[in-house]
Amino acid sequence: MSVLDRSAQPASGALRDFSFPTVDRKALDNGLDLRVARMNRLPMVNVSLFMRASEDALGPDRAGLAVLTADALEGGTKKRSGSELAESLEKIGARVSASAGWEGTTVGISCLADRLPEAFAIMAETVRESSFPDDEVRRALDQQRATIRQRRMDPGALATDSARAAYFAPEVPYARAVDGTTESIEAMSRDTIRGYVDANYRPEGGGLVVVGDVEVDEVAEMVLAHFGDWAGSPANISDFEVEAATTARRVMLIDRPGAAQSEVRIGHVGASRSTKDYYPLSIANMVLGGMFTSRLNLNLREEHGFTYGVRSRFTFRSSPGPFQISTAVGNDVTAPAVREAMRELRKMADHGPTEDEVAAARDYAAGVFGLQLETSGQVATRVNQLLIYGLPDDHYDRYRDNVRAVTVDAAMAAAAKHMRPLEAQIVVVGDAEVIGQPLEDLGLAAVEVVRAD
Repeated sequence: MSVLDRSAQPASGALRDFSFPTVDRKALDNGLDLRVARMNRLPMVNVSLFMRASEDALGPDRAGLAVLTADALEGGTKKRSGSELAESLEKIGARVSASAGWEGTTVGISCLADRLPEAFAIMAETVRESSFPDDEVRRALDQQRATIRQRRMDPGALATDSARAAYFAPEVPYARAVDGTTESIEAMSRDTIRGYVDANYRPEGGGLVVVGDVEVDEVAEMVLAHFGDWAGSPANISDFEVEAATTARRVMLIDRPGAAQSEVRIGHVGASRSTKDYYPLSIANMVLGGMFTSRLNLNLREEHGFTYGVRSRFTFRSSPGPFQISTAVGNDVTAPAVREAMRELRKMADHGPTEDEVAAARDYAAGVFGLQLETSGQVATRVNQLLIYGLPDDHYDRYRDNVRAVTVDAAMAAAAKHMRPLEAQIVVVGDAEVIGQPLEDLGLAAVEVVRAD
C-alpha cells in the first residue's frame, strides 16, 4: 500500500481537450453582425444585442446618458407598460437585461429554446419601441443620483474614481466614472433619453449573438423578421486620443478624518485590447497581481499580513484603459504596504517574471479557460468580445495555444514596456493626520493632500 507524501506538491494533470463552440457568422445588409453558436448541453438560449451606443462617445455634459438610458429601457414599450412587459416575460420564463458602458450598450435575453420566438419578439419590441414612461425615467434618475452619491461616500469607490482622474487627462472620457456626474445627470430628462435612443440605438457596427440549443436557419429567420428593416448608424461616435494626466509620479492623499483603514490605488494609463503584447502582458500581470499566488499577494498578504488581498489588473478596452494595483490596509501599515507594492512593481518592470512563474501562470490561464465557458451566457459574453474588439473568428480556438506560447523573454519585455513605476499615480484614501507623514517619508513624491467631499 502506497503512502501519500504530503510534503510534495501534487503534479499538474494533463491539459484536457477543449473546443470553443463553432460560431456561424453572417453580416446583415443593415450592418448588424449576426453570430450563432450552437450549444445543446442544456435547452437554454442566450441572446445578446450589442449596439455602439457608448459612454466614451459622449461629452462631459452628457456623461452617464448611455447608462441611464439602458437602465430605463425595461420600463415599458409603445405596446405594453412596464408591468405588462414583466408579466409577458414571466409567462415564458424569460429574463431581459440592459446595460451600457464605455464600448456600447448590450440588451440580452435568456429563455428556454422552445420559447425563443416569443422572447425574440419581446426583445425587439423593448429595443425598437421603448416608450420611457415618466415614472420609469424618474426611477432611473433617482437611482443613478443615489449611485453617484454612494460612490462619493464609499472609500473604495472614492479611491478608484480619484485614481481614474489621476491617470487620464481631463478631456479623456475614462477620467470620469462611467455613470456620469451629479451635474450631468441633473440636466437629463425623458426627452434627452428619447433623443439619445432615436439617434444611437442603430445596428451599424453592432452585433447580435445567439448561443444555445438553436438551429442557425431558424435564428436567421427571426432576426430578419424583427430586425431586417432596422437601419442606421449611431450619431455619437467615439473620437478621442488617450493621454495621461501626467507622466510624473505623484502621491495623492484623499483625507477622510477618522478613517480606520486606507484604500490604496497605484497605476497609470495601460494598454488597449489590440496591443500585440496582450498575451505576454496578461501573463506578466498574473505573476504580479492577477492570481492568488501572485507576488503582490505573497508579499503584502502572506509575508507581511498587511491586507486580506491585493490585485493588479490591466483593463483592456478599444482605447488604452487603466493599469491598477488595488488593496485596502490598516492605518498603521499604509505606508509599508505602498512601499512593498511599489517595490514589487519596480522588480517586475526591471527584471520581469521568472521561468517558473511564467510556466505557472501559463498553466493556470490555460487550465481555467474551459471552466469559464460552461454556460451559454459565458460563451455569449466571449463571442460579444469578438465583435466589440474586432478579434479574429478563431481567437478562442487558438487562445490556449497562444497563452502557452508566451516565453519568459516576451513577458519580461511586455512588463518593461507597459508597467512604468516612474509614472505611477499613487492614490490613498485615508486619515491624513495619521498616514500623511509616513507616506511622505517613503520619498516617492511630495504628498498632495486633498479633502474628501
